[in-house]
Amino acid sequence: MSKNRQVTIVDIAEAAGVSIATVSNVLNRRNVPMSEETIRKVEKAAEELGYRRNVMAANLSRRRSYELGLLVPSFGGYYGRFAEEMQRVAHEYGYHLSVFSAGGFNPDIEKRHLDLLLQRRVDGLVSHGLAMSKEATRTLVGDGTPLVLFNGWDWPEDLALAAVNLDFAGGAEQAVAHLYEQGCRTMLYLSRPGSHAIDQQRRIGFERALSRLSDATSAIINIDGSRGMEPLLEEALTVPRQDGAVGVVGFDDLVSVGFMSLLLEKGYHVPRDWKVVGINNEPIARYSYPSLTSVDIPYHLQAGIVLRRMLHHLGETERLKQGSLAELPGDVSEEGHEVKIPLHLIPRLSSEI
Repeated sequence: MSKNRQVTIVDIAEAAGVSIATVSNVLNRRNVPMSEETIRKVEKAAEELGYRRNVMAANLSRRRSYELGLLVPSFGGYYGRFAEEMQRVAHEYGYHLSVFSAGGFNPDIEKRHLDLLLQRRVDGLVSHGLAMSKEATRTLVGDGTPLVLFNGWDWPEDLALAAVNLDFAGGAEQAVAHLYEQGCRTMLYLSRPGSHAIDQQRRIGFERALSRLSDATSAIINIDGSRGMEPLLEEALTVPRQDGAVGVVGFDDLVSVGFMSLLLEKGYHVPRDWKVVGINNEPIARYSYPSLTSVDIPYHLQAGIVLRRMLHHLGETERLKQGSLAELPGDVSEEGHEVKIPLHLIPRLSSEI
């Protein structure tokens, strides 16, 4: 073979002793019955011959890029773990995931992301409700790019195929109910208003739970990142207090652990005097002392339903009958535009004696 001639799937088929169709099925990761030995032979022949797949040409001929875009507000905490789970499952189904951060809501970064996604002709877009403006997202959707939202509570339904939302309101309700069962009759929510709809969902659950408790008092204390934790404690100490421990629901685990650490530093006892609950169940919740009661997030379930809705729209219905998305755990109704993912509280030492 001439050194200048590009290797083709015909060459690979001859070298591996299989049909051209088999080579095409292997290289394009088609979900057709093939033995592991056949797959290895094709892949080995392709590697030895130095085959380089012309992805752009293949995409044009199929009118499919097998690439999905994911937009998250940042790469930290929940967003990073969600992106990892999305990437793992997308890869299982033969899709590449390009992940972009909102960059602190910088309009220049948002425009760059928009241009890149349009240039790449991604087959679909998955976006957090805080990761991109509705105007920019409408440009993508208008270009024909299907969108699935996650944690997009206040978005117009015409912009997305679905909104797969964590039930943070229900999680906050569970937190309040748990603290009440542990004897707390004074409840505080440490709120982060700058987190917009995410914080609002927690507030909704906190206030809804308290509305059913006639013998409990409550207060919402807003976090100001520039002030640190001490002003939060000072404000918390001014709230009229009933007998028993004070129950605290933090915006997330970092807030809750920070507040709990300050309580201990000031000589208060957790959980005898104060009982603390977080949200997200980050590793810090398990390894803090005392270990933090927290509301757990089912990453695989949320990412799985997001991808199942997207891949179903992209015509992958038969492939979805196999693999990790065939049967997802959890009692979740996938009917309708909004899919609510239930959360579950994990009790630990910070709220139980």
